[in-house]
Amino acid sequence: MTSIDFEPASVAAAAWTVNPFLHYEESRVYNPLTDRALPLDNPGYVRFRDFVDHGVVDEALVRDGWIVRADQDLSHRSLLKVVSIETMTACNQKCYFCPVSIAPREDENMPRELYERIVAQLREYRLDGVFLQSYNEPTIDKRFVDNCRTLFEAGLPVAVLSNGSGLTPAKVDELLRLGTMRYLCINLSTLDRDKYKADRGADHLGVVLRNLDYLKNLKLAEQMRIVVLGGMDDVHRSDFEAIRERFADSLFEVAMHRATDRAGWLSTGHHVERKKKLAGCDLIGSRPIQHLHITPAGKCILCCQDYDEVHIVGDLAISSVGEVLAGQEMAKMRRWVYGIEEAPDDFICRTCEFALTR
Repeated sequence: MTSIDFEPASVAAAAWTVNPFLHYEESRVYNPLTDRALPLDNPGYVRFRDFVDHGVVDEALVRDGWIVRADQDLSHRSLLKVVSIETMTACNQKCYFCPVSIAPREDENMPRELYERIVAQLREYRLDGVFLQSYNEPTIDKRFVDNCRTLFEAGLPVAVLSNGSGLTPAKVDELLRLGTMRYLCINLSTLDRDKYKADRGADHLGVVLRNLDYLKNLKLAEQMRIVVLGGMDDVHRSDFEAIRERFADSLFEVAMHRATDRAGWLSTGHHVERKKKLAGCDLIGSRPIQHLHITPAGKCILCCQDYDEVHIVGDLAISSVGEVLAGQEMAKMRRWVYGIEEAPDDFICRTCEFALTR
């Protein structure tokens, strides 16, 4: 959050109020319910400030959702953009930056009928990506190519996050025959074999590099990235530079990112003090408004950071995607995340670095 003062002095008595789901950023105000922004140098922002400071209601602000009726409840609304479907729980690594390294889960697989039913429902939405990943390794699923095929046939944007170990040349060739993914991201932390084994609990570096060398100049996805996680220290920078140099003449963009503590779940990564006044979520968009996270059992959880599945907002085994998004539990989570209602002291967002505050 910035120092922008967005509370109208007369809001309690007015018929209109600022939309409580807005994000206040350095250079703009953003509405995750419409995916629209008001840059600070935009004439619309001047009118927005007129309402904030003086209560001047502008028709365009109402039409575009920047201000709303004071008695209007927006918490049942969403703008679904990204879906994560974890088709199975298995992972073949135990990375230090992942809860799987500490508390691996029991094997569980999503029934095929449930997967196909969910995919069919997702066709109703204009999505940026459908990810076949959460805390699992999607490429080792024997159904991985078939899962991608189902998404391609439904006209949905396929997205995959992977450690690369199961993305063999044979699978790459099959996927290329199906189409072009929207997004492929490979998590690769080092080129040092001993360090790789220590970081991930598995000696997979050789096979990962062979797989990446095969596909590095094949247009498997519209966007192809290698993400190098670490502590943003000299060792991390050295690993990043080595990986970037190795894949300089490829279709991979190489990015350096800090490992997170998964909202306080891990001892590693960046830690934040417990947050008091919650005011939204900015983890690649708003998780409660723009994302849906689905477990192999069809349960929907609030966020990818919720490894223990504490905050279950719906069950696709008995409900539709639309019913979950508009349901009471999801609405309550949105009110908690955005500070419309006071969340419990142990609410996950209070220890998450991506939670916005006032």
